[in-house]
Amino acid sequence: MSEDQDFTHFISRIKRKTGIDLSQYKEGQMKRRLTTLRMKHGFGSFAEYDEAMEHNRALLNEFLDRMTINVSEFWRNPARWEVLRDRFLPLMLENRTSRLRLWSAACSTGEEPYTLTMILNELGVMERCSVLATDLDSTVLHKAKEGVYLERSLRDVPSNCKSKYFQSSEGAYVISDILKRGIRFEQQNLLHDPFESGFDLIVCRNVMIYFTDEAKHLLYHKFAAALKSGGILFVGSTEQIFSPGQYGLETADTFFYRKM
Repeated sequence: MSEDQDFTHFISRIKRKTGIDLSQYKEGQMKRRLTTLRMKHGFGSFAEYDEAMEHNRALLNEFLDRMTINVSEFWRNPARWEVLRDRFLPLMLENRTSRLRLWSAACSTGEEPYTLTMILNELGVMERCSVLATDLDSTVLHKAKEGVYLERSLRDVPSNCKSKYFQSSEGAYVISDILKRGIRFEQQNLLHDPFESGFDLIVCRNVMIYFTDEAKHLLYHKFAAALKSGGILFVGSTEQIFSPGQYGLETADTFFYRKM
């Protein structure tokens, strides 16, 4: 069997086993990532690696953790979060009687949804908002719920927020229970699971760059359908949407798109 066939068969087996479709990720990036992991354990082929995962749950969990993209930090690209805080959230809350519905999609270890609840609490509107945070990987969701972070993740957190919402403990920082209580964490496969609807804001940043164009197209349609009219999709700094109108979206600001 050729190397390409070995990887193609592996993708099919993983989809049957876990429901995760690796073909929706950019092949070069994913193949390099998983080849490194396979070789680390001394497997000569993906077929051997897959057979080993059938009998070793720890190996499977490590594979799932490596497959997902878990690079995150608080207040990543601070100027964009400031636009959300100073412009879009006040507009959403103006003359609002029902709770604001916010979703952090592919939330990884929680830095993004915690940044969001930090802003909401600083604005004094946490009780008026409902925040959902989802990710494919149960391991990172567990870490998000624990809320323990290394200092490098906090480098862009404003100093007043760092002292207010983090407690130093044994070389790490523990997030405040006030922020934890404001978030509902759930496991979700973005490509295959149905979405809730009626969101005022969806935050999905620095994740789409790993997907194929076909997968991106599917997800932008799903995100747009999940937003209420006038709702905002907030994406990462390398994820500008070209021709947002094809998804029923319009540019509201740099990396912010409004549902028409």
